[in-house]
Parts: sequence; structure tokens; C-alpha cells
Amino acid sequence: MSDSGDLSRPKDYAPTGKALHWAMALIVLGVIPAGIVMANIGPGALQNRLYDLHRSFGVLIFALAIWRVAVRLRHGAPAPYAGLTRFERIASAATHHTLYVLLFAMPIFGWLMTSAYRVDVSVFGLFTLPHLAPQNEDLFKFFQRAHFVGAIVMTLLVLLHIGAAIKHTFVNRDTVLWRMLPKSWGG
Repeated sequence: MSDSGDLSRPKDYAPTGKALHWAMALIVLGVIPAGIVMANIGPGALQNRLYDLHRSFGVLIFALAIWRVAVRLRHGAPAPYAGLTRFERIASAATHHTLYVLLFAMPIFGWLMTSAYRVDVSVFGLFTLPHLAPQNEDLFKFFQRAHFVGAIVMTLLVLLHIGAAIKHTFVNRDTVLWRMLPKSWGG
């Protein structure tokens, strides 16, 4: 049932992959609530600053996602945890693949949305992204909806991912979570 004996796969995630996972997790856990707050506070300096930071961190997420995929392609990933049921294996793969897609799609949707609205995306004040789309209200609304729906799906999947890690650690008492922790933490 398990393919954990596959000798062509690494026994562990690459250290760089682990570091990127946790860095991206922290950033995503920051941009989701920041997105909710910035959309619901009144116009002003704070809202503008939150939008700027949200956009900048979105670009950073996109860049880190590219790096993370490159690390995974170069180093591979371990086989699915041997103790997972068939359902858990399918759910895990579906969740991870969808999260990867969203880590790329959400920044692109945001960039297209701001392009269509004709807002410049200054990345931490270092450089400004070019516009990907013409100024167009219908296009703006389409990508705004896509970004909003993607944010809901991403939030639900992140919560599911965290819930599964908690379940495996404290209910099942297995070592699924330890596979993604740095070696110095016992992982």
C-alpha cells in the first residue's frame, strides 16, 4: 500500500524546502487577515499602507513559490507517509496541489486586478511592476472576484492543512509533522 520503499525518492524534504514552507506559511498567515482588514477599514493612510504591504508580500509569495517548486524539482519529495489511509493520501495530495496552484494564481490575480484598476504595484518601494492588463472596470471586477474566491479557498485549505497537522501530532501521535520540521527540532 505504501510507496515509502521507493529508492528513487528522498527520505526527507530538502532543508531549503522546509525553510521555504515555513517562511511562506508565516507570510500567508499574515496576508490573509491583512487582506480582510484592509478591505474593511475606511479609506486613508492605514488602508493604503496595508494595500501596499499586501501587494508587496503577494509578489514575495510568488517569488518564493517559484523557488520552492525549483527546490522540489531538484531534490524531490519523500513518498507519502506510510501510515496514511487511502482517503488521507488523496486529500493530502489534493490539498497540497491546490495550495501550490493558489500560491501562484493569487498573486497573478492580484496583479491583474490592480493593473486593470490602474494601481501601481510598488514592491517594498524597491521597484514597480508593469501593468499586465489594460485599464478596464469589467476586467478589474472579474479578477477582484477571482482573488476573493481564491482567498476563501486558500483560507479553508490552510485551516485544513493546520488541522491535519494537529490531528496527526496530537491524536494519531505520528511523525507526519516532523517530516517538515528542521532536523534541529527533531524532524
